[in-house]
Amino acid sequence: MSENRLKYETSPYLLQHQDNPVHWWAWGPEALAEAKRTGQPILLSVGYAACHWCHVMAHESFEDPATAEVMNNLFINIKVDREERPDIDAIYMGALHRLGEQGGWPLTMFLDSDAKPFWGGTYFPRESRYGRPAFVTVLLRISEAYQNQPDNVRKNTEALIASLKDDSAASDRANVPRPDVRDLVQRIARAVDREHGGLSGAPKFPQWNIFWLLWRGAIRYDEKSAKDAVVTTLRHIAQGGIYDHLGGGFARYSVDELWLVPHFEKMLYDNALLIDLMTEVWRETQEPLFKIRIAETVAWLEREMIGEAGGFAASLDADSEGEEGKFYVWSADEIADTLGAEDAAFFSRVYGVTTNGNFEGHTILNRLDSLAWLSDAEEARLAGLRAKLLQRRASRVRPGWDDKILADWNGLMIAALSRAAIVFQKPEWLTLAERAFTCITTKLSAGGDRLFHSYRAGLAKAPATASDYANMTWAALRLFSATQSESYLAQAQRWADVLDQHYWDGESGGYFTAADDTADVVVRLKTASDDAVPSANAIQLANLIALAALTGDSRYDNRARQLVSAFSGAVARVPTGHCGLIAAELDLDRLVQVAVIGSDNNLAAELNRVSLPGAVEFISAAAPSLSSQSPLAGKAGIGGKSTAYVCVGPTCSTPLQEPDELLARLRAARSATETF
Repeated sequence: MSENRLKYETSPYLLQHQDNPVHWWAWGPEALAEAKRTGQPILLSVGYAACHWCHVMAHESFEDPATAEVMNNLFINIKVDREERPDIDAIYMGALHRLGEQGGWPLTMFLDSDAKPFWGGTYFPRESRYGRPAFVTVLLRISEAYQNQPDNVRKNTEALIASLKDDSAASDRANVPRPDVRDLVQRIARAVDREHGGLSGAPKFPQWNIFWLLWRGAIRYDEKSAKDAVVTTLRHIAQGGIYDHLGGGFARYSVDELWLVPHFEKMLYDNALLIDLMTEVWRETQEPLFKIRIAETVAWLEREMIGEAGGFAASLDADSEGEEGKFYVWSADEIADTLGAEDAAFFSRVYGVTTNGNFEGHTILNRLDSLAWLSDAEEARLAGLRAKLLQRRASRVRPGWDDKILADWNGLMIAALSRAAIVFQKPEWLTLAERAFTCITTKLSAGGDRLFHSYRAGLAKAPATASDYANMTWAALRLFSATQSESYLAQAQRWADVLDQHYWDGESGGYFTAADDTADVVVRLKTASDDAVPSANAIQLANLIALAALTGDSRYDNRARQLVSAFSGAVARVPTGHCGLIAAELDLDRLVQVAVIGSDNNLAAELNRVSLPGAVEFISAAAPSLSSQSPLAGKAGIGGKSTAYVCVGPTCSTPLQEPDELLARLRAARSATETF
């Protein structure tokens, strides 16, 4: 007897659909076997819990009995949480792109009974509008084509699968000159909106890969235009409506060029990457705004985003009570009622509150017309007023909380917190990071050093992707740097071994997204291109470079060079699509390592006031325990005084004990123009 089987799942997104009249299956061997048994095509619907248009399509079509009846009669209907199965999402999103369609969610794909794609789209309305056909019309036409035009369907599936395989398996070592990184940085800087930041136009995303490369170029080549581009972008993100000025945390993107109107969902990965970038930029600029936004966002993380066993939850929804942004926006009357006339007038001037509002008759709080930091007294007054509004907001119906724990996104946040904890001297942030790390290594353990991807309600599931291991390796290396605990370095090495054993492409190089024993993927993808999150290959390149330096083991250096070679053609042809990989490669022969040894804080303070993007840093009372092959091995304090060492590649400085000497050496080490 057919039924909706999503009630047996743990994903909040899948559970949102458990009462649909659609006979949904979750992705898995049972659903795929049913498609083969019946010979029916598969309707694959992919989304995530915080997705606004996913909610719209669910309400219009999946909750509608008449639409559900057509779906149930003609298709095996499979629902996928893209955050729980990013490997599945990537395959079918890639197929959609090859059909010439723009991607997005909800992803609606039609597969043959062997799960091979032949046609698809994104959101389809119940009735024809927005230039899109009605969903039922699409269902009927697809079913008819599947029954009556099997040769055409087969040709489509074969072409799409072949294209995906070609991109993933073939060697990409084209004989094309490598991009000049300085020139690339200059070109990207010119594409940034000089007034508002972000790449020119709308919508605007934080795009960590691009701005990380810009910042690395700004530091490496002393490129003022690149530095200004990053700082301007971060200022507007930090003061715009994309930031939650009451509760902390950043939304996923802005629909306009001003960073004013966000798509209100808050994702763990965006906040992790912004914390990390802002921390590095603050080290160089000492701009109070960035330090404050980091602290507020970590406070939000601790207050609202701690899930089971100390892991970090995935996201907060854009919608509440069926309306996008309702939880976050304000009317002028509400502000006045909460704060009183005098305080409301002051607050409204700073945060852009008007009678008519700036978003569907309401106001998204922002400081885009008041970017400059006010006096200490004024900022203290504003903090008190924000606290009153936050208290009032707490009585509203909250957006949905997707509390599943994802290994890859947790890795990004653990890495960011580990560095920020040292820079801002916040040991409690390091405690948060270590607790989340323990959650991943225990609750998401698949035996040995293998991981699951997702955990919720006491159940770990979904095969780990390459990003789970790469990001958690980054987290382990950052924790090793922060704590000098050898267990973190050992874990990083073991995860690197898992990636090499189960994800490395032995023929062409590079890491596949899915493991060699992931049984339910029709093709193993492999890419180093940028996405909303950095690619596994980019993160692992940085990890391999760090592991080679810390251990002296040539295996890691060899593997790093093989990885660079594997994607050299793709990077040469589309350098702007591989900013993350290019940024990591900057350290291949010039990784900066710094150790400050001793109890005197002056040298440590000097280190934390200089941006060293990509560097491996140690601040400790005693020398870090490292392999004898590491250039920092055996380094110690001299004459009972705190002592610093700065290494570039295999070459280290003489012992440094004066802050101004350390500063000069750090500036020389990070520059491409200085001879070390």
